[in-house]
Amino acid sequence: MDVFTDAIATMRVGRAKFTRSRFTGSWGHRFGPYPGAGFHVVVRGSCWLIPPTGAPIRLDAGDVVFLPHGAMHGLSDRPDRTVAELPPARDEDDAPDDPDAHTHLVCGAYRLDRGQAHPFLRTLPEVLHLRARPGRHPALRAAVDLLGADVAESRPGAGAALPALIDLLLVYLLRAWLEEESERSPGAGWCAAFTDPVIAAALRHVHREPAHPWSVTELAGRAGMSRTAFARRFTALVGQPPMAYLTWWRLSSGARLLRDGDETLAAVARQVGYTSEFAFATAFKREFGVAPGRFRRAASEP
Repeated sequence: MDVFTDAIATMRVGRAKFTRSRFTGSWGHRFGPYPGAGFHVVVRGSCWLIPPTGAPIRLDAGDVVFLPHGAMHGLSDRPDRTVAELPPARDEDDAPDDPDAHTHLVCGAYRLDRGQAHPFLRTLPEVLHLRARPGRHPALRAAVDLLGADVAESRPGAGAALPALIDLLLVYLLRAWLEEESERSPGAGWCAAFTDPVIAAALRHVHREPAHPWSVTELAGRAGMSRTAFARRFTALVGQPPMAYLTWWRLSSGARLLRDGDETLAAVARQVGYTSEFAFATAFKREFGVAPGRFRRAASEP
């Protein structure tokens, strides 16, 4: 997998939860806060997003909103409401077969493990709003169109198609945001780190072989740079020094192995570059605030 794929995989746990809603007349709902990332897709009509801070944002058909940090917010038919005065959204679908409904929405949340969220995801703003502009982000637009078609009609296989489309939506909206951010701030932050030939290559080495005894000197040598210049460039784009990022990636990878597999703690420690179970357990507890065994038990609970 590439680094961008890994970044998404570290945060997403299980399948997204979503509801389909259709509204006519005066309406409004409050969402969050929740331990996940919220999203809204305007399939038809328009509405207003009442964000955690700042002015209301008009949303039109085809617009996508992503709230990566689960902040409380609202949706309404008009902008002159506060989040506090809106009733909480219901968990179940509220999409009666009403072809005359003014606004059709798909709203939901991706379940996240915030302790393992990739540093890239932590740098995202409270609200990502991607407008349905002609000619922009064709893959995202295609996913929105497919989602809208399945929501508008009860089609065979919709139970399988909708969750898959919503998973694709996450990938495409983050790609689209990266494209727009790279235009606003070229050569800066994670937008540049994913594409910078030197840093992207170093990240791939670390992600593919976390058990390798990497050093700044070796990574710099593979990039054909001096140790100092490489470390400075890596830190500027990634937001932390190379060895700090390596440690985070090893422990995050270990957490996923503990959560999703049944290998022994010693085997997990070896796979992510620790010479002993004790060294891994000590570093793991320092990073996540819980011992590996307890983390695994908690992850297996329903």
